[in-house]
Amino acid sequence: MLTSLPPFIVFFIGALLAALTRGAVRKGILIGTPVVGAIMLLNATHGIAVQVEILDYTLIVHRIDKLSLLFGYLFHIAALIGVIYALHLRDTIQHVAALLYAGSALGAVFAGDLITLFIFWELLAVTSVFLIWARRTERAYRAGFRYLIIQVLSGVILMAGAALNYYATGSLAFERFDLQHAGSWLILLAFGIKCAFPFLHNWLTDAYPEATPTGTVFLSAFTTKVAVYALARGFPGTELLIYVGAVMTCFPIFYAVIENDLRRVLAYSMINQVGFMVCGIGIGTDLALNGAVAHAFNDVIFKGVLMMSMGAVLLRTGTINGSELGGLYKSMPKTAGLCIVGAASISAFPLFSGFVSKSMVMVAMLEQGHPWLWLMLLFASAGVFHHAGIKIPYFAFFAHDAGFRVREAPGNMLLAMSLGATLCILIGVYPSALYRLLPYSLDYVPYHATHVIAQMQLLFFSALAFTWLKLSGIYPPELPSINIDAEWLYRRGGRRAMCALAAVFDSADAQWRVTANRGLQALRSVAFRSHGPGGLLADAWPTGRVVWLVIATLGFVLIYNYISR
Repeated sequence: MLTSLPPFIVFFIGALLAALTRGAVRKGILIGTPVVGAIMLLNATHGIAVQVEILDYTLIVHRIDKLSLLFGYLFHIAALIGVIYALHLRDTIQHVAALLYAGSALGAVFAGDLITLFIFWELLAVTSVFLIWARRTERAYRAGFRYLIIQVLSGVILMAGAALNYYATGSLAFERFDLQHAGSWLILLAFGIKCAFPFLHNWLTDAYPEATPTGTVFLSAFTTKVAVYALARGFPGTELLIYVGAVMTCFPIFYAVIENDLRRVLAYSMINQVGFMVCGIGIGTDLALNGAVAHAFNDVIFKGVLMMSMGAVLLRTGTINGSELGGLYKSMPKTAGLCIVGAASISAFPLFSGFVSKSMVMVAMLEQGHPWLWLMLLFASAGVFHHAGIKIPYFAFFAHDAGFRVREAPGNMLLAMSLGATLCILIGVYPSALYRLLPYSLDYVPYHATHVIAQMQLLFFSALAFTWLKLSGIYPPELPSINIDAEWLYRRGGRRAMCALAAVFDSADAQWRVTANRGLQALRSVAFRSHGPGGLLADAWPTGRVVWLVIATLGFVLIYNYISR
């Protein structure tokens, strides 16, 4: 039946058709692909729908349960909003890459074994990098290559972990892992790279801001959320993740506050929001896990709205630096209004989507006896309001008038942003619609008086602090600059290590050349020396000795040529 067809096949077929068509036909395919996939998914039944026997392995290509189904719905919604946002383009590469990328994310979410997961894990990297390269700038090409190397490395680590896990347990099932052997640790590392764990996060802040305006929207929706799903599937209740997630929520705030590129601000904000999800997964209770996946659902939508609004600004002005923007509310009032909805959602204002999911993780943190980590999350929540809730709309639309008088965003962009903003409000006002989709039992009321009052106090004092810092001149000004992040450590250290290795290899190469030249000269003098009847070449040699001499000579020449290159 069609309902058992894996959703990624629909997207891969749609990508092929999009590559072969143009104009209105392609636009219909772009919109129709996620719509058809979503209809099929709505009629799907739980269980293993597709499995394939290869050699002695059973690959579960399509496994449906409440957790995978939630992310399946989410990725179809994100794909639909994304393709609507990209309809004005005539760039075949971006259209095809976007559908392949979304299909790869769906393939990873519904994978039931580690081999299938690995295949789609690598496809995520290969398909998404074209959304970075499509910007066709030198910075984009370089950032794309760095991104691809890190993402492919994550897949290699995942494959190594899967092999060791199979050796230790005899199973390739993509289920819950315990950290009792090297294989599970490697799998956790692979997930952590894609999840942008601390010190492993620079691929995100490096590459996402260099993508095209539409490319960044797709990138923000899939890669890190696939990693969040993988953690929720494989490592729920792993206490280490609580501390990793708490650090993730806090450290990006400092970078986001001083960052001038507003899309890079949102990239740091993405790490911050993923940190809340990682904390929830680490806590591992039903409330915490529901909060983690619900926040992942909401983050894709409200972060998408913010990325789309900044993409529209970049499209119309040609810049995304806060120091060069301001006053755009006069020219782009609709984009500004939609951006504010996204900002209110990410800041967890009551009646907006972020409030009904982030509060679950905060409550679960207190219930499990982590008051100091709860304070870290509280600090991170205030920081989110500063750098994403206030800084993004303020410096893009309401700060000093930079003199831009541009047209409003294209109609398709406004439609996509409006769909996302509507979902932000609907989920915030009517959270039970989302709660019904969550994978675990839930008894939680978000609009409790204590939650609402505490959150409003936090937002009020955060806004007051921003205003005071701005008026007093203490708030960091928006300046064109390059901020040094953790990548400086391994870029600088890596460069020194490579220079040291190059010196060692150069020295070894020189010594090999000298030795090889001496050996070759000696061989030539022996092979061609002749002194009459008793000479070397005049003697009758046994056939075996001649064969071994030829083999030795050829081997030596081959080794010499290999070393000398």
